[in-house]
Amino acid sequence: MVTEMKRIGFIGLGLIGGSIAKALRKHCGGVELVAYSRTRRTLDEAKRTGLIDRICAKEDPVFGDCDVIFLCAPVRSNISYLPFLAKTIRKDCIVTDVGSVKQIMVDAAEDSGLSSNFIGGHPMAGSERTGLSNAADYLLENAYYFLTPCADVSSDRIKEMNDLVRLIHAIPITVSGNTHDYIVASVSHVPHIVASSLVNLVKDRDTDSQLMKLVAAGGFRDITRIASSSPEMWENICMTNRHPISDALSEYIRLLTEAKERIDAGDGKAINQMFRSSRDYRDSLSDTTNGAVPRHYLIYIDIYDEAGGIATITTLLAMNGLNIQNIGIIHNREFEEGVLRIEFYDGKAQEDAIRILKQRNYIVRKRT
Repeated sequence: MVTEMKRIGFIGLGLIGGSIAKALRKHCGGVELVAYSRTRRTLDEAKRTGLIDRICAKEDPVFGDCDVIFLCAPVRSNISYLPFLAKTIRKDCIVTDVGSVKQIMVDAAEDSGLSSNFIGGHPMAGSERTGLSNAADYLLENAYYFLTPCADVSSDRIKEMNDLVRLIHAIPITVSGNTHDYIVASVSHVPHIVASSLVNLVKDRDTDSQLMKLVAAGGFRDITRIASSSPEMWENICMTNRHPISDALSEYIRLLTEAKERIDAGDGKAINQMFRSSRDYRDSLSDTTNGAVPRHYLIYIDIYDEAGGIATITTLLAMNGLNIQNIGIIHNREFEEGVLRIEFYDGKAQEDAIRILKQRNYIVRKRT
């Protein structure tokens, strides 16, 4: 039973590991949290703030008395840790991870003798920002959370892990490792590659005076935002999910080639259908749950260019207890409506801001 858990361990305490730990602190206060991280400063901060109860060594015997252990390092680092856990944990301990590639972890866990303990995990949440300092207890709320158990894991342990995921307000989905990797190659991994490639396209084609960089905003910034993610992490993902990513990229290249051929041929009807089909599918996506690419809670506001205009809005939001994550003036509004762009940390703050500002007769538009 989740409510009977006494100790949960973390190996790695970055954005995702830290967010899970904070969510457990919020929703499961009685459990002891212990952690190891290669960065001592991270551990000291986590202990100082009360996020964890105990700092552990890399191969600490304390992990042998955990109910659940979260592996929150890069995939290849997590794999290297499995032999230690295989000879250390209790028979009823659940070992899980939070990486973006699953079949390689399932295979490695089975090879290490953890086939009855390992339940791979992948919370579909994140940020282009990294590290414990950017972790938040709400990051996983309403996020899909893939679970990929090894073949010998009992149904009781799978249920226990499902209950733990629900406890931190995420939404568990149990699939095979191969199915997971096939799905995320298209909805997460390729989008990051596309974003990175698009940024490099603009960088390489920019004018000597960097006019592209100057006017790039709105849609371009939103599409490419995830290109700011950790290069090391994405190298790790690409190297451990090569075949599904390669297959998805081949199909994407085919679609790009097809679009180019239609433009070259002047086939407006086919181009129209391409945009119509993608629009209809995009509009059918749910706005109520988090997905593979991090959500951003944005509003756009029409204001006059006058002294105190922005200060009035920020003061109004602050008086209502709303924290702003980012704010800026939109100079290129080709694809955006509204001159002022404000980003919030969560959907509730976004909705509250819209309500408050509309009550003051501001014209506000939302984007997630």
